[in-house]
Amino acid sequence: MEKQAKAKDNFDIIIIGGGPAGIVAAGIAGREGKDVLLLEKKRAVGRKMLISGKGRCNITNDSYASHHFKKIHPRAKFLKTAYKEFFKDDILDILKGQGLDYKTERGNRVFPASDKSKDVLQALSKWAFTKYLKLETNAEVKHIITKEAKIHHVEYLQMGQKKKAYAPTVILATGGKSYPLTGSTGDGYKLAKELGHKIIKPLPALVPVETIGELAPSLMGLSLKNVNATLWVEGKKIREEFGEMIFTHFGLSGPIILTLSRDIVLALDDNKKVAISIDLKPALDMEKLDRRLLRDIDDNRKKQVDNLFKQWLPSKLIHPMLELCGINKEKKAHQITAEERKKIRHLLKDLHFTVSRSRSFKEAIITQGGIDLSGIDAKTMESKLVKGLYFAGEVIDLDADTGGYNFQIAYSTAQLAARNASKTDIN
Repeated sequence: MEKQAKAKDNFDIIIIGGGPAGIVAAGIAGREGKDVLLLEKKRAVGRKMLISGKGRCNITNDSYASHHFKKIHPRAKFLKTAYKEFFKDDILDILKGQGLDYKTERGNRVFPASDKSKDVLQALSKWAFTKYLKLETNAEVKHIITKEAKIHHVEYLQMGQKKKAYAPTVILATGGKSYPLTGSTGDGYKLAKELGHKIIKPLPALVPVETIGELAPSLMGLSLKNVNATLWVEGKKIREEFGEMIFTHFGLSGPIILTLSRDIVLALDDNKKVAISIDLKPALDMEKLDRRLLRDIDDNRKKQVDNLFKQWLPSKLIHPMLELCGINKEKKAHQITAEERKKIRHLLKDLHFTVSRSRSFKEAIITQGGIDLSGIDAKTMESKLVKGLYFAGEVIDLDADTGGYNFQIAYSTAQLAARNASKTDIN
């Protein structure tokens, strides 16, 4: 049966936000033969995708859903239906179908073979932008209008001109508040709140942290591998992560710090004392480490301690560590006292930093918080308050650790939202 022509401002589905969730939703709805309007606030879609993974785009994580769920907060099981219907193999098949080659790296992280995020965006857009899609950029949605608790139309500004577009369904995929220059400025929270949805306080996640004192800044640029970072809140051990980190001019960053940052930010927001302990020798317990120190000291008795320390630490860490231990760098190895050895041992196992605050949303990879899950049907991604309103991606209260998990949340929720939005009776 031939589709009936619509007025130019009438659509089956309006998608707000042109990030990965919005693009996937557009592709799914278009393949259902729906007339789709995609409204993007910036000049082009996918700007956050372009800068993700340091310009490489960590597409997804090639692991089981059960593994993904361990990395997702605060209610991973909310995604059971979404992941059952559309998971990592589905998005990779789509991209492969558009000619994108990809590779899997450490930690099952999937990247484009070219290491260029623009190739991922181009492939995804090529798949999504069907003849049924109308894309409007520089379009800032101001209000979603309802009638009798059903979606009726949206009002938006485009180049200073007020416009309206009508549809029985809207998919809200505006992202969170991280990297606001890409267009993620929290607009979706305001739109959802106007329609009665509760918003869990948005906070930065996967974000570097600032520390008190000059130790971290003095080590700026130093990257450590195979270390263990433990998060302490009010003196209680909360979580630990093993892997890589880096010192910055303001404090700490790198994969393991970013992973811990979610809990750090929550604790700081609750005005709690936060500290991070770095174990530089996680493979050795205190007893084994002490035997190692004694052996190295004995083997290098005549050496100055700054040369001895090269066996234990990167060169940039040596002088700060000597200062913390109160040891003169010109001292001979055999002159190290038992008390000084004890200080060395404890600092190698517990290099302590007090966290003062996190960096801002400008440096956060993702947002924690967002539209409360209790107001969303997990089986359809539809609002429980407004008929025809659906949600996808970072705008909802779901976030994950680094490793491609956050993008997968976006793809899977977008597919579920678009598929169910396409079922809406438009007559």
